[in-house]
Order: sequence, then C-alpha cells, then structure tokens
Amino acid sequence: QIQLVESGGGLVETGDSLTLSCAATTRAFSSYAMGWFRQAPGKEREFIAAISRSGDRPWYARSVKGRFTMSKDNAKNMAYLQMNSLKPEDTADYLCAAPIPYSDYRGWQNYDSWGQGTQVTVSS
Repeated sequence: QIQLVESGGGLVETGDSLTLSCAATTRAFSSYAMGWFRQAPGKEREFIAAISRSGDRPWYARSVKGRFTMSKDNAKNMAYLQMNSLKPEDTADYLCAAPIPYSDYRGWQNYDSWGQGTQVTVSS
C-alpha cells in the first residue's frame, strides 16, 4: 500500500474547469497504475478514470470521456485529473487510488490504497 493525498477540489460553476492532484508517498510510484473515483452522498463509489503504470494508457468512464483527462508523472510521484466542462452532476468527493496489480481497474474493490478525497462542487 502507498499513501495518497488529493488536492485541488473546490466550488466552481457549470462549464468551468478544475484540476485535481494526487500526491503519492512511495519509492516505486512507476510500479503502480492509478485510478480516480468519485462518490456523491447516498450513491455508490463510481469509477472515473485509470492510467497505466507508465502513464501512457488512460481509460475513462463513459460519463466523463471527452471531458476529463488523467495523467501521471512518475518523476514527481503525482497523478492528475483535468476536468473540463463541469456539470452539476459531477459534484462529488473525488478520490485517487492505487489498484491491486493485474486486477480490473474499474472496480473500487480492486484498489487497496486510497486518499482521503477532495470535494468538488459544481453549481448550476
């Protein structure tokens, strides 16, 4: 397991952009694929995006594809989530996580390291 800390959340308006950051404490960040999830009150944790260990292969949920971009900087031990064209339905607590190796990246149950989350609120 690795320690993860998210930052960058806040209150924005519909159509705005926001970039979330995830700082990892580990000496082997390049060995970890990474994922972003979100959870709104009363709803199940939802897969948003994941990226390969090298950072060159991202995957996205249909709900954010084309609007969100995930990236990974192994030299800085950082993962990012660039969010454009934000909508009120994007309002949630956003969490970064590291998956169990070779598991299905879409299932939150397959992640064993989690950050504390950062709140994103999109007003209409």
